[in-house]
Amino acid sequence: MILSWDEITNKALGFSKRWINGGNEKSEGQSFVRDFLGVFGVTDPLAVGMFEESTIRESGKGFMDYLWKGKIAIEMKSKGKNLVDAFTQLKDYVFHLPADEMPNLLMVSDFQNIVILRRTTEERVKFKTKYLHKHIKLFADIAGYEITRVYENQIEVNVQAAEKMAKLHDALKDHGYEGHGLEVYLVRLLFCLFAEDTGIFQSGSFTNFIENSKPDGSDLSERIGKLFEILNMSPEIRNKRTLIRQDLLQFCYVNSRLFADYLETVEFDAKMRRTLLHCATFDWSMISPAVFGAMFQGIMNAKDRREMGAHYTSEENILKIINPLFMDGLWEEFEQVKANKRALEIFHDKLANMTFLDPACGCGNFLIITYRELRLLELEIIKMLRDFGFPMISISLFLRVSVSQFYGIDYEDFPCQIAQVGMWLIDHQMNIKASEMFGTYYIRMPLKQSATIVNANALRIDWEIVVPKSRLSYILGNPPFVGHQLRNPEQAEDMELVFADESAYGKLDYVCSWYYKSAQFMKGTRIQAAFVSTNSIVQGESVGLLWKPLFSMGMEITFACRSFKWSNDAKGKATVHCVIIGFAETGIVEKKFLYNTDGSFTQVNFINGYLADAPSVFLQSRGKPIVKGLPQIIKGSQPTDGG
Repeated sequence: MILSWDEITNKALGFSKRWINGGNEKSEGQSFVRDFLGVFGVTDPLAVGMFEESTIRESGKGFMDYLWKGKIAIEMKSKGKNLVDAFTQLKDYVFHLPADEMPNLLMVSDFQNIVILRRTTEERVKFKTKYLHKHIKLFADIAGYEITRVYENQIEVNVQAAEKMAKLHDALKDHGYEGHGLEVYLVRLLFCLFAEDTGIFQSGSFTNFIENSKPDGSDLSERIGKLFEILNMSPEIRNKRTLIRQDLLQFCYVNSRLFADYLETVEFDAKMRRTLLHCATFDWSMISPAVFGAMFQGIMNAKDRREMGAHYTSEENILKIINPLFMDGLWEEFEQVKANKRALEIFHDKLANMTFLDPACGCGNFLIITYRELRLLELEIIKMLRDFGFPMISISLFLRVSVSQFYGIDYEDFPCQIAQVGMWLIDHQMNIKASEMFGTYYIRMPLKQSATIVNANALRIDWEIVVPKSRLSYILGNPPFVGHQLRNPEQAEDMELVFADESAYGKLDYVCSWYYKSAQFMKGTRIQAAFVSTNSIVQGESVGLLWKPLFSMGMEITFACRSFKWSNDAKGKATVHCVIIGFAETGIVEKKFLYNTDGSFTQVNFINGYLADAPSVFLQSRGKPIVKGLPQIIKGSQPTDGG
């Protein structure tokens, strides 16, 4: 029977405790291996493998400590022995096996440390045995899971992470800690948990720091407070403070607003301490900053938590906006210039100077995915530059796409904090990817650059204050869906301010305010925009009320996705019928496309919302053209559903 990952995690924690003092290869080696395999549900190691398996190597006959053919080979050494030599020995054994018997996983251990090598990918990982619970998914195949299934359901991973943070949130709130202070505290702890599992901090350092507090939690508040203080302390100040404890100095200088502000003391008890340590058992390197952010926000509201993940925007749907808006064009341009060194350098300059605004950014998922996609393209550019002979002395000189190119506005404070941290997290993940690709370790610490995320009402703030329009390249996002009958008084006033020059806007969806304000901001520029919104804005009265003013401002539709179900695979999934519409000033975009629900697309020519020379229409206003004089081309139009 295959164990669940929670069961395996619990077994791994027990295993680590039992073997904390192990160290003798001859007397304890086989017991260690039996116990280790038992973590993953292997109750009888001899039923699947063999101890002291005889094999031939260059120097003659030898014996592997344990071999499970096709799965894993294990070599044990006594505490303090050289594991590099042990690996050389084990590889020699394995590579002389018949091809069908060669295991994919090679593992050596001195009881205190475990090192594994995945033979097919050359992926090598070393960790302390006491942190086995953080690395259990490296052993997915011996646990009975297909390796491809481990990361297949990223939604499940992010839900699990958010649920762990929810327990911590509840523990703190039950003791009277709430509001802005609680939100900041949780975001800080999230950063520390992520940093420990991704190489920003030393592996296991944060967990160990918490474990070294008193079991009753009485000194944990002070310890965490001191940690937050040291994370915001520059090396110059640290050098002057000669009495700072060594267990604090192991943590790097972060240098961000995240740790700058004073927070009230948070008192812990034994149960709260255990809750925090339980959070630390999770492998936080596996989260997706884009998906997790929205789920993290959801833990703050009891109703949202019951539908954990129901309202996040899936990566697939985000790509439906950013690919036709700019990524498809950028990849096409890359293919055209990649063989020309100078043209490639100019293209790289272009990428490093593009700027993006999400004026309803929430937890920053659109910005985060956009940043990731740009960084992936930049890595391809760098690979081509390397092939042209550019020396890769320091990869940092070539990583020019930065989080500082990204801007966001959101009405709520907590999502802004999550978006800010989410951009740092995805930046670090991409730096790790670059390190792996080019064989040189690189992280951006201290954090000197950040996205600009503004906590404000986007419909009342001057966007020029956030980012000058002369510097802006694209506007994108997923503004709130609120029907005209559901607007609260503040939202009604927002629309009155935005549509001050229009008299008949009253029945428009709230989302239309972002279309109208964006068009005003974009006049006289080359900025392009795209939003997802309920499909009500392309039907009935809404068409004339919204699109006629936009076309009068000189805007045109540059691409569009027909009505589709905007849904996800998380718990309590929500489904809304939506469209995606890109727009810009007339003449800026040459090629225009209409995307169908199956992903297919056709190059078209939009004329004030209508498709010229095609037997279909995108905008429908009761079967009538929305601008006088346009032909009615309705036959074969996409059915609408009232969204």
